[in-house]
Amino acid sequence: MIEGGHPIHGTMRAAANKNAALPIVAACLLATEPVVLHDVPDIVDVVLLIELLEHAGCVVERLGSNSWRIDASAGVDPTQLDPALCERIRGSLLLAGPLTARHGEVWIPVPGGDTIGRRRVDTHVIALESLGATFTWDEGYRFEAPASGDGRRLVGGHMFLDEPSVTGTENAVMAASLASGTTVIENAACEPHVQDLCRFLVAMGAKIEGIGSNVLTIHGQTKLGGCEYTIQPDHIEVGSFVGLAAVTGGELIIENAGDISQLRPMLLGFGKLGVEMELDGTTLRVPPEQRLVVKDDLGGHITKLEDGPWPNFPADLTSTAVAIATQATGTVMIFEKMFETRLVFTDKLVMMGARIVLCDPHRAVISGPARLKGVKMESPDIRAGMSLLTAALAADGRSVIQNIHQIDRGYERIDERLRTLGASIERVR
Repeated sequence: MIEGGHPIHGTMRAAANKNAALPIVAACLLATEPVVLHDVPDIVDVVLLIELLEHAGCVVERLGSNSWRIDASAGVDPTQLDPALCERIRGSLLLAGPLTARHGEVWIPVPGGDTIGRRRVDTHVIALESLGATFTWDEGYRFEAPASGDGRRLVGGHMFLDEPSVTGTENAVMAASLASGTTVIENAACEPHVQDLCRFLVAMGAKIEGIGSNVLTIHGQTKLGGCEYTIQPDHIEVGSFVGLAAVTGGELIIENAGDISQLRPMLLGFGKLGVEMELDGTTLRVPPEQRLVVKDDLGGHITKLEDGPWPNFPADLTSTAVAIATQATGTVMIFEKMFETRLVFTDKLVMMGARIVLCDPHRAVISGPARLKGVKMESPDIRAGMSLLTAALAADGRSVIQNIHQIDRGYERIDERLRTLGASIERVR
């Protein structure tokens, strides 16, 4: 329950990257020794994945609110993953690569996740089949490594992914780390979270070349050891809080915002909407009382903000961009290329008073600024939930957002953190 009209202001520390934490937790299955992870975001999706590992036989220990010790050295059964847990989180698909590589087989029950359109599994199959695995549908996804002299082991190979899928690339890299021989992955995703996973694997003893590019070369090892690792900051959370501050007019300082290389696409994209930001090292400042004027293209043409694979504008920030655009003077087209129905939630913003034309499932034209009013609505997915929250904080009156567990899946203690920054927000159970 949110009362709008209260500026977000103060200082906060960005949480670690959710999309890095999930594959890094999954990659712990590759280690023959315990792994200690720090700055693990305390969010629903990550906790569910850790529970899934524990159910499969890992020994897990919570060392603190954001630190875990995960031991997959023995007792893990790759064919007994809990279907009830898998259907609650799409990240369960990330277990395919490490379990097939380490144990020679895996059965993944159908995963859950956000309802933002079709989310292909084909790239995962292409990647693992390129390493010699066989794939069959068995009320879930079953992969088996080819037989070798010492059991079952994947074999390094050359693959060209049919799309730069983030999770598909992550499964490929994890699997290749324990495959025999060398693997080359072309058209690989290179998002910051993919890079962080690669650095984690290197810390465990993997040999990976080309980190940060779309061509990765992995020299397979016979085993990977334990390590202690700190997960990088979440550039998506940074962008989300920038949006919250910009539309409410407050001054916000975000510490631990991450390296400039992670933030450039967001700085450029939000800059088109008139958002001003100042970066000093790893600290980002959002100045107060911003004018928020859309910057037209040359010749006065309507500007377009479109997402794409890294280093393009991040798909996970398009929903927040829509909310910012409702409060900016001018007209902009938001072009969501990555997911088929992510923009469908805009009907809720229209109900609040936003001037939005949804051209098709991928494109929305927003004209602002609009005076928003508080309403009762429901969050359909993580990022749409943050967009609705952003709009509610900028609106007149009271808003109620239901299905709030969607936001909890991606943002740690969002209500508590926003209250410390001046928001009028209450969790009603």
